[in-house]
Amino acid sequence: MLGWFRALMPKEDRFFDLFERHAATLVDGAAALRTLLDGTQDLAQACAAIAAHEDKADTITQEALQAVRRTFITPFDRGDIQELVGSLDDAIDQMLKMAKAVRLFEVTRFEPQMREMGIIIQEAASVVAEALPKLRSLNENATDLNALTERVIKLEGRADDLHEAGLKALFQASRQDPMAFLVGSELYDHLEKVMDRFEDVANQISSIVVEHV
Repeated sequence: MLGWFRALMPKEDRFFDLFERHAATLVDGAAALRTLLDGTQDLAQACAAIAAHEDKADTITQEALQAVRRTFITPFDRGDIQELVGSLDDAIDQMLKMAKAVRLFEVTRFEPQMREMGIIIQEAASVVAEALPKLRSLNENATDLNALTERVIKLEGRADDLHEAGLKALFQASRQDPMAFLVGSELYDHLEKVMDRFEDVANQISSIVVEHV
């Protein structure tokens, strides 16, 4: 009886709005991160912009988690919603950690591979922002969603390659300056973790598609 009742009730669609708002913070955060790495904006301003976008993301995350607790019928499993929102939030959290490290170590110049990773992060954010609205119609968009998540996974692979090449070049250039290598390797680590979190987002979307299509 309860299952029949639930089937008749309209599903709560505001979750999709929350997903898309969260994706917008990722796009904006990634754009600010790229300006930081490219040197096209004052470092302090770029770091402040990333922090502001992360604050917005935190607010959206809290809204989504509260909605999960208060909503009787959700578009898909509550655990899936929590995992998706959590992975989105983790991505922009890692961007903020990168910005904090830049300010802590007073870094003003970034290696070519770091700048390329910034480009990849911005592309991954755009792909995620393209994918999330398609969750509104899973059956119709399953093929597109699978293609988009595969793009994110490939981008993460490219970022891994840049991370490895960047560390090697940094080590060779910093033989007489161990501190420069330690600082640079930490920055590379933060950038790699941003892409790892984007891969988590892609995997969670894929999981939702598999479970509900």
